[in-house]
Amino acid sequence: MNISVDQLAEARRALDAPLFADVAGDASVSFEFFPPKTEKMEETLWESVETLAPLGPRFVSVTYGAGGSTRERTHATVARIARETCIPAAAHLTCVEASRDEIDAVAAQYWAAGVRHIVALRGDPPSQGARFEARPDGYAGAAELVAGLRRLHPFEISVAAYPEAHPEAASADACVDHLKRKLDAGATRAITQFFFEPETFFRFRDRAAAVGIGAEIVPGVMPVTNFAAVQRMSGMCGTAVPPWMGRLFEGLDEHPAARQLVSATLAAELCRKLYAGGVRHFHFYTLNRAELSYAICHLLGLRPRSEATQVAA
Repeated sequence: MNISVDQLAEARRALDAPLFADVAGDASVSFEFFPPKTEKMEETLWESVETLAPLGPRFVSVTYGAGGSTRERTHATVARIARETCIPAAAHLTCVEASRDEIDAVAAQYWAAGVRHIVALRGDPPSQGARFEARPDGYAGAAELVAGLRRLHPFEISVAAYPEAHPEAASADACVDHLKRKLDAGATRAITQFFFEPETFFRFRDRAAAVGIGAEIVPGVMPVTNFAAVQRMSGMCGTAVPPWMGRLFEGLDEHPAARQLVSATLAAELCRKLYAGGVRHFHFYTLNRAELSYAICHLLGLRPRSEATQVAA
């Protein structure tokens, strides 16, 4: 990684002062939610949107269940965010168990609803452990989906990146090559799978640059609210969980408040180190809870903006 004079000065400040003192507040953020299953979960989601909206996120995205299982709820959630807030809304869209015509129709519905940003993904099969198989009349993968969306409308398109390689990838290099195909097909940026050590991201960024990727690569950050659940998710997506993390969460199962403090500290420290390495956009996997993401953003120097960014009354 090439270190600039500005980054060296920033690293010096981080060493000379309390870690989060006088961070410039020049970072931007985005947040990811999942569509609610119940009325109570919808209330929690909307409370989170209202809490995070004043931070002026670049966008908020809403996920899509395996096999398109949450298609209608995803659409309803994204449409409501687009309709009732000033936050740009991004909808996840996958290739799984749908024809090209069906996917194109969903994309057209999003455009008609005022949604201009799609997170284009291959997607996971509906049954855990199964391998993805493209339908003969469907999109073969994310790169083909990106090209298809580009033919429909001038969407802003984000795609996924895997700093530790996708579990189905032949190698880390093959994973980077696949990312380049998605970006060359017309994607705007890449958002990474979550990871827990800054060097993981920096190594991946260097590998991407080495194959000519110049698009923005945004680190995805997962605050750990439940260590056992994160271990399970990490195993499914190929994310390494460092041993020190298990030691830090040991003994906190019955102490949720203490667990939140540890979680916020770890995620904020990760973001601070990424910031010192030149990162200025962070994407938070919120799990529909605002408190941790809001605290981390505050430590990064972000403060509420004008009421223009608030959720509409």
